[in-house]
Amino acid sequence: VVNLYPFEQTIAAEHVKLDEAIEQIDIGGPAMVRSSAKNFRHTAVVVNPDLYGIVAEEMREHHGAISIQTRFQLACRAFQHTAHYDSVISSYLEGLTPQKNLPDSITISLKKELTMRYGENPHQAAALYGTFGNHFQKLHGKDLSYNNILDINAAALLMTEFNEPTVVIVKHNNPCGVATDASLVDAYRKAFATDTKSAFGGIVCVNRPLDRATAEAINEIFTEVIIAPEYERGVLEFLTKKRDRRLIKQTSNLRKLWEQDIRKVAGGVLVQEPDQHRIHQEDLRVVTKRQPTDEEMQAMLFAWRIAKHVKSNAIVYTLGDRTLGIGAGQMSRVDSSKIAAMKAAEAGFDLHGCAVSSDAYFPFADGLLEAVKVGATAVIQPGGSVRDEEVIKAADEHDVAMVFTGIRHFRH
Repeated sequence: VVNLYPFEQTIAAEHVKLDEAIEQIDIGGPAMVRSSAKNFRHTAVVVNPDLYGIVAEEMREHHGAISIQTRFQLACRAFQHTAHYDSVISSYLEGLTPQKNLPDSITISLKKELTMRYGENPHQAAALYGTFGNHFQKLHGKDLSYNNILDINAAALLMTEFNEPTVVIVKHNNPCGVATDASLVDAYRKAFATDTKSAFGGIVCVNRPLDRATAEAINEIFTEVIIAPEYERGVLEFLTKKRDRRLIKQTSNLRKLWEQDIRKVAGGVLVQEPDQHRIHQEDLRVVTKRQPTDEEMQAMLFAWRIAKHVKSNAIVYTLGDRTLGIGAGQMSRVDSSKIAAMKAAEAGFDLHGCAVSSDAYFPFADGLLEAVKVGATAVIQPGGSVRDEEVIKAADEHDVAMVFTGIRHFRH
């Protein structure tokens, strides 16, 4: 029986110093575990207190003996344990380097946090691994599903773009409404108005303690999950009247979190830095004859923050404090623009005088002209197309202000 020094628990504490962490790197323990596991035909190695009861029961049933099958399983657990232990040390030390380089090899070792009923679809087995629970605490409702967790993550990451009181509504990994307001309930009503159909059964995320008025407004329709940093007195009691609705408390600031973005592909994984780039007004380059007004500038910056979190091709129409129409995930940028305008029309919004954001450049003038046709007067996009001059000319001909960010936000 070997219990290794608690390195992982040590580095989980705030403000831990390197010397403190190093002192908790076990040297002899892993060697004993590995040698015992290698010799499993004659030795049973136990590395997890959760297994004590299982091992003790088998010994009682077999007069102190442990079967070869159990010893083999314990050996597998032992090697998994030391591999995880070493990977945690490696990741911690790598994280202290000033440059976030992509290493020549990566080891991903995450403990199972939650076994799920099924995955994205009922015929797929699924589990959650890692420390998701360090960031989100379920206070009430049914177990989180695979799709719930994806949507919670999408909503919370979009919320990192905002400091002001904000409400984000997400459905199928895409925002269907975002708004800011000094009053949280007014922010919710503006966000909800963007797409009242898609918001049904969606995820609502707020970045202020959830008050009773906002809770009552959310409660007017079916909502799968509500995420808040806190719940004001009496709000939880009110919301828990609906037994199955999941209520989540966000317990950490994801803006401070830097984690590699990892996607599975056949035979391996793609790894990239997280897209944490944030644009500021001084970073923008006005490329049209007409300068944007202050109101248009604020609307463009707001739209850009949203478009970053919409599946490509992404087109987002906004004012300075709310989304008006969102077009997501289309193979054609023009089609995304048409869908966003259609959504805005269904919601009863007049797009004249609004801003429009595109997550990547307009390859032709047709995408911009589609936005102009429905009333957009200000455009924010990365620029960089070989036909930029053609697009700029079209904007000038329609007295549209346009800025280039120099940054693309594809999201596949």
